[in-house]
Amino acid sequence: MSRPLDGIIVVALEQAVAAPFATRQLADLGAEVLKVERAGEGDFARTYDSAMGGTSSFFVWANRGKQSIALDLKAPEDRATFDQLIVGADVFIQNLSPSAAERMGVLASQLRESRPELIACDISGYGLGGPRTNDKAYDLAIQAEGGAIALTGTPEQANKVGFSIADIASAMYAFSSILAALYRRQATGEGASVEVSMLESLVEWTAAPTYNAVGSGAVPPRSGHRHTMIAPYGLYGLADGTDVLIGVQSNRDWAAFAEHVLQDTALISDPRFKDNPDRIANIRALEAVIDASFMAAPASEILERLRIGKVTHSQVNDPLALWQHEQLRTRDRFMSVTTPTGEAEVYTPPFNISGVDGPDPHVPALGEDTAGLVGRLLARAQTS
Repeated sequence: MSRPLDGIIVVALEQAVAAPFATRQLADLGAEVLKVERAGEGDFARTYDSAMGGTSSFFVWANRGKQSIALDLKAPEDRATFDQLIVGADVFIQNLSPSAAERMGVLASQLRESRPELIACDISGYGLGGPRTNDKAYDLAIQAEGGAIALTGTPEQANKVGFSIADIASAMYAFSSILAALYRRQATGEGASVEVSMLESLVEWTAAPTYNAVGSGAVPPRSGHRHTMIAPYGLYGLADGTDVLIGVQSNRDWAAFAEHVLQDTALISDPRFKDNPDRIANIRALEAVIDASFMAAPASEILERLRIGKVTHSQVNDPLALWQHEQLRTRDRFMSVTTPTGEAEVYTPPFNISGVDGPDPHVPALGEDTAGLVGRLLARAQTS
């Protein structure tokens, strides 16, 4: 069986995370992706670190399965090559600053003036138009602007989310939008201009607490170890010094937790804890009950009670523990990739589509086109 995007060719003028992570998903599903990099230095994410046997972990993560070409778009000959590559492409994506993209004539609206059938995607920090359009926008800047930092941490200290959540959010909206545009083009033949803003993507992901704040007139307090609007739902200490995450999201869950874990059925109808709003309003009293119960028994016993009561709970893994997770290892969710500096082990993508082979396991060196994609794109352009 063919891969879903076999035959689709993507040209990407991309760097860092947002656009590269979007196009890696396309590559995982069978598209051929040509990564256009700056001559001499390439994507600056190549040198973020050297953790993957000499290659950046960020670059390996976001660029598996692509080909690469190094171009100086200010040089007339290289610019002519780039323009021909666009003519041969099905999809184009870029994440330059809006002003730089406009000066270079690579905004979706500009490219589709001559190629209306093209699916062209712009990713920017704040979106096109508006007072913040040309402000620099890295992941942490958008985490701050988009509400993520204000919602994360303790009452005393706001914290960033520990991974590139704004980049990833925009990447996945670009990916899904391009898939939708390809589906429509298959039916109608029409291309699309896709515009994705990192800010708007993260705003969507922080929408529920924002709606709560607007509706109640109060910003949800940061709670650090637990959910701000559902209880008990968060981290709780055990007698051996470890933590366990408990998830109680319904009154049925609360009844099971009170009976089997706290072993006090009177708590089920206690007016302080009867419904979720009651439990949130009396969270300090609730957590005092939980802490007392958890500290009064060995950790192994509390975990057994959670299992017997079928209460959602999980261990708290750091990245090294996660890498050895028994579920991931049993399901063989790892693959080897070749990089410009050697081999590395990475996760397999979470797409599990029957009859579809795994992704291309190669991370390209700067200017490496082992598949001859540049030549085929240029040949396509000649026949367009």
